[in-house]
Amino acid sequence: MAMNIDGRRVRGDRTRRTVLDHAVQEASVRGLDALSFGALAATAPVNKSAIAGLFGSKEKLQLAAVERAAEIYTEHVIVPARSAERGLPRVWALVLAWIEYSRGRVFQGGCFFRSVEVEFDMREGAVRDAVVAAQRSWESYVAHQVRTAVDAGELAPGTDPDQVEFEINALLNAANDRSLLLGDDGVYGRAREAVRALLVARGADPAGLV
Repeated sequence: MAMNIDGRRVRGDRTRRTVLDHAVQEASVRGLDALSFGALAATAPVNKSAIAGLFGSKEKLQLAAVERAAEIYTEHVIVPARSAERGLPRVWALVLAWIEYSRGRVFQGGCFFRSVEVEFDMREGAVRDAVVAAQRSWESYVAHQVRTAVDAGELAPGTDPDQVEFEINALLNAANDRSLLLGDDGVYGRAREAVRALLVARGADPAGLV
């Protein structure tokens, strides 16, 4: 009996992952509000009743999609950058990984969180809270690495980590948005050079930003 239960749990987890992988792609293009059991059943190899049984409500589906998107984001942006030394090398590695994540269309609609944060910026509730938490986590991580770079003397004393993080993310988000709207892949190179320039202006060694 235990083996049967374990087998059902594994299959259930696999089905849930399949549905969520479809959900995050759909949400990156059409928004989290567009997610529904019926819409997902039309694209995922899972029927509507099974999807409803897995998630129970639209809000729970949306929350699970945000969580899955955060896992994918971590896999494609955070994990690759961890191979770089903490501080400035990791800041630069995060920038390069983020550019590849957006340019490579890990999510069909570009950066998932860029898409849904606009959708939920004036709302209240659990879904907005989850989106905000994911965004804050990313911002804090970047700012922490900038702070480490300042402490290590890789950036000029007095450099404001929060300001640098803000400017980096503003440039990356602009590249994501313009590439989607204008179909211009060249914006990623311009964003890369703009981030490089702002780091050099704050004392970074240009030789380490290649």
